[in-house]
Order: sequence, then C-alpha cells, then structure tokens
Amino acid sequence: MSLVTLDILGVPVTSAPMPEMIAHLNAQMGAGRRLKLAFLNAHASNLAAKDAAFRAALDGFLILNDGVGVDIAARRLHRVRFPDNLNGTDFVPAWLQQTKAPLRLYLLGGREGVAGEAAERLRALAPQHVIAGAANGYFPPEKTGEIVAAVAAAEADILLVAFGNPAQEIFIARHFDALGVKAAVGVGALLDFLSGRVVRAPGFFRKARLEWVWRLAREPGRLWRRYLLGNSQFLWRVIRRR
Repeated sequence: MSLVTLDILGVPVTSAPMPEMIAHLNAQMGAGRRLKLAFLNAHASNLAAKDAAFRAALDGFLILNDGVGVDIAARRLHRVRFPDNLNGTDFVPAWLQQTKAPLRLYLLGGREGVAGEAAERLRALAPQHVIAGAANGYFPPEKTGEIVAAVAAAEADILLVAFGNPAQEIFIARHFDALGVKAAVGVGALLDFLSGRVVRAPGFFRKARLEWVWRLAREPGRLWRRYLLGNSQFLWRVIRRR
C-alpha cells in the first residue's frame, strides 16, 4: 500500500487514496489492532498549535487530511499533494458502505435526537452493520463514566464521536482503553449532516474542496472567525514554515 506520512506543521498526516485507506483500516482491525482516527483541517491545525492538551491527545492517532488548506500545505512544504480529500464527512460513510463484514456501530454526539436520526441514515446507507447504540453529546462531566460504560457494554466495534475539535479527540484519548472498541473516530459535524439538520454543500463545492465557503455563507455569524481569520492564520503559518 502506498501510505505516506507528511508532517503538516507538526502533525503527522497519513496520505493515501481512499480505497487504499479503507483497505488499510480494515486490515488493521482484522489483525486485532485497535485504532484511533482523526482528521486534520486548517482549523484543527491551528488548535493543535495553541493547545498542548490537544497535541498530546493526538499522539497515537492515525490522522487523515481534510480540506484544501492541508493540501496547500502539503504542496508548499513537501511538493506533493494528497491524492484524495479524506474528510470525515465523506470518508466515514464510504468506509462503512464499502466494508461488507458486519460491524457494530455506536454514535455519540450532537444535540438531543441527532445521533438517533443519523443512525437511521446509516442503516439505509450501510444495512450490513448494526447500530449498537446512540447518545447525544451534551452531558455533564460527571456523566462521562456512565457514557463510557454504556459504549463498552454495547460491545461496539466502531465508535463515532461528534463533539468537535478538540473535545472529541481528547475524549477518545482519555477513555480509549475503557471504551473497548476496535476503532474510535472523531467525526466533527458528521452526525449533524447525516441527520439532515445541517445541509451539505453542493457537489461542486465538495469536489473543489471548498465546502468551507458554503458553510461560511450559510452561517457567517458563527463561522467567520474560524474560516476567514483561521484560514488566513493557517496559510501564514505555512508560509513561515516554508
């Protein structure tokens, strides 16, 4: 397999075409190796530069590329580009659809009802798998132990955690052993998209790796700082490193 790891501003990101990455994940799980999976975009890179707890949590994760920002960084810093955009919103459903061996899935995150609605969508997309459980992501810290125990009791193979960065990666890193899953994945807004509560960008934007432009246009008040200031900061960090 042609897996290559690129240093993107201090974070190791694994590069491969989507079919090869799916085959790699399934081979690792089939061999009994447990996986922590994360996705790096410009926003997550900026957070990792500032947040020592986030950087520490990412140790031991397999990290995939998400978005045009990290692709620009790869070209400028390493003179290569990522063959596919492996953002979690597209990659995780494709992985589950193309994996024929039945798996038990647990969905954790989103507001009340989102995980359940997303589970229904996954049942339609990948009916070979079983939804072992679903729970919202808005619980008080004192309930964390109960949530971890519920996931372990469900005997899930794959846990999808949708808390956003860096909370989802820190949760996975802290509780990975107790969760007992074969793979834990930080999926950001995936459950919101699957549930239909947040609308995906049209295909043109996704193909051009410009879904952030669509999201910014729909939610400017919430996302302007992340995308306008954050993307500029990320590109300046790339220029300085180069």
